[in-house]
Amino acid sequence: MRTENSATASNPIAVTTAAAPPDTAAPRAAPTVRGTLQAALGVAAFSLTFPATAWGLEGFGPWSLVAVRSVLAALIAGGCLLALRVPLPARRHWAGLAVVAGGVVLGFPLLTTLALRTSTTAHAAVVVGLLPLTTALFSALRVGSRPSRTFWLAAFAGAAAVVAFTVQQSGGALTAADLYLFGALVVCAAGYTEGGRLARVMPGWQVIGWALVLCLPFGVPAAVVALSFEPVQPTWHAVTGLLWVAAGSQFLGLVVWYRGMAAIGIPKASQLQLAQPLLTLVWSVLLLGEHLTVAAPLTAAAVLVCIAVTQRARG
Repeated sequence: MRTENSATASNPIAVTTAAAPPDTAAPRAAPTVRGTLQAALGVAAFSLTFPATAWGLEGFGPWSLVAVRSVLAALIAGGCLLALRVPLPARRHWAGLAVVAGGVVLGFPLLTTLALRTSTTAHAAVVVGLLPLTTALFSALRVGSRPSRTFWLAAFAGAAAVVAFTVQQSGGALTAADLYLFGALVVCAAGYTEGGRLARVMPGWQVIGWALVLCLPFGVPAAVVALSFEPVQPTWHAVTGLLWVAAGSQFLGLVVWYRGMAAIGIPKASQLQLAQPLLTLVWSVLLLGEHLTVAAPLTAAAVLVCIAVTQRARG
């Protein structure tokens, strides 16, 4: 009789234990979905960067465009930080913020703007299609993981596809624009990786906010000098492009991007950027009237496949 009572008493415990996982799964899924949506919004904002830059170059010189966009974005970010009375970051975070500033705020905008003086946005979009892969590589090195052989094979295949495309488009040799774009890949990937790491210990908008403020002492004199030497024609296209790269690409896009990276992780967020070059190709046709060669979408698709393999290989 005791055995029967004991068995009967244990049933509610077994049922309760089995039912627990569904109750705890829902709260875990919500941040993942929210983080994915935030990162996707960032990718959508970034996909407009090259067309907006091309518009900006219609009325501003390259140095003026980069300096002014940095100053405008820093003023927006600084205003938000002041309004919310956000305290200064801990001293140990300033080195990481300097990497974000150097890569995302200064390096990538400057190098891509210089490239777009002679390169089409479609061409640049395909080359920058390696950014998700480059970011994943930086992330792997930063956390000390060891990618598999499949990962490296796919990585080299993607790199070979991009190099072949750029050489074919430039008549058999890499141009200065291509070198600018490859340099932009490296500095931006470093900034994304460091920013994603910092976004785990502070809000993502504060990461890019403080990085922008950190560049303000350099941006203001640079803008003054650049504007005094380069001609300015503030057309509707030029002003719209400038405002978008400053507020959309440089601040708001990075705010949701870093929040998404913190929520779902740097490798998973980088996979969402696979859509960025393809979206930019569409924008280049719709907004700039560019005509795509057959090689551009084919190369973009090849890079997409290679990067997808690397992400799957990393598990």
